[in-house]
Amino acid sequence: MSSTLYINPLSFPLYVMSKPVGPLCNMDCEYCYYIEKTALYQQRKSFKMSEELLERFVESYIQSQTTPFIQFTWHGGESLLRGIDFYRKAIKFQQQYGRGREISNSIQTNGLLLNDEWCRFFKENKFLVGISIDGPEKMHDYYRKDCGGRGTFARVMRGVELLQKHEVDFNTLSVLHDYNVRYPVEVYRFFREIGSQYMQFSPIVERLGTRSDGLELLTATDQPEDSELASWSVDPVAYGQFYISVFKEWVKRDVGRYYVQLFDSTLACLVGEQPGVCLYAKTCGHALAMEHNGDVYACDHFVYPEYLRGNLYNQSMIEMTLSDVQIRFGNNKQDLLPAQCRNCTYLRLCNGECPKNRIAVTKDGEAGLNYLCPGLQRYFAFVMPYMEFMAEELRNQRPPANIMHSELVQKLK
Repeated sequence: MSSTLYINPLSFPLYVMSKPVGPLCNMDCEYCYYIEKTALYQQRKSFKMSEELLERFVESYIQSQTTPFIQFTWHGGESLLRGIDFYRKAIKFQQQYGRGREISNSIQTNGLLLNDEWCRFFKENKFLVGISIDGPEKMHDYYRKDCGGRGTFARVMRGVELLQKHEVDFNTLSVLHDYNVRYPVEVYRFFREIGSQYMQFSPIVERLGTRSDGLELLTATDQPEDSELASWSVDPVAYGQFYISVFKEWVKRDVGRYYVQLFDSTLACLVGEQPGVCLYAKTCGHALAMEHNGDVYACDHFVYPEYLRGNLYNQSMIEMTLSDVQIRFGNNKQDLLPAQCRNCTYLRLCNGECPKNRIAVTKDGEAGLNYLCPGLQRYFAFVMPYMEFMAEELRNQRPPANIMHSELVQKLK
């Protein structure tokens, strides 16, 4: 099916996940999808983004934005390995090229390098810090170990305590894998107890195989004979049940106090608003990833040679975002949906989720079904009455938190 420009990418803020140290990390998580990207840069002597590229990126990124508000996102590998002076220079360049526009920064970290100096810097410059943590100690340490094979939970929690001490805004990003998905209520209550008001649970879905570029994690279109589902991948039905169990806990007491990304996105889609995250949007393509040397890829989950869009030393962010191949990539999210998805009751709520996870086949044998579909359908079927109630409250300019006092919730076991 041919693609047309359904949505101008510049009708959204252009979003680039910047990698100041590429895939380098001070941890060795068994399920990491990014550390193997070092194979793409074997000839590089350093994975540190230069200050010259930093300045070029900040200037180009600001100039490419069509909205008054500009969001910078720093990611890894482990982003703090680049050192605090790098980010001080980033703030200086933002002030230099921002010309009074509102600029904010978010940074993702595993927390091991956090100290008082980092936290003071984040507080002074209003950084939002994302902490990678998979739940209580036994669940976090199951896969998230350091390079010596030791668990990292205690050190991550010291970082969380430092963020709290310095009153730094933070949220949590948790990978849902084959182990922690079994303990939904325990996981949710843990994050509530440590003060994570904003929670994101990212399901891990990976296949292992052989690619000519040396990468072992496959894209959705790769079909080598030796491919197999990675053992740490989350079970799709367990994934749906995880969210149902968390929703039951959340809807009784925490609406308006704690925020779970999928719940927010479901409600937004139901009332006709943007879901706030590309996973559940109709199209994608406006959220790219830039490596340490200026290479720009279609998406953070598509850092493969065939998805390279160019290099910032040769092209601007706007040129790469508006390229025909990137627009086609974004529209393919909708264009290539199998018939089963197009006819699904819940299509408007998930829009096929991430193309990265479309590795299953439909009941009719058509390729392109999202691996997580069985779980998503269970989740949507369960939450729909509650979401409809909250949507009606929003339409009548009343707080969705009223759901907690409804008969629906009173009857919930």
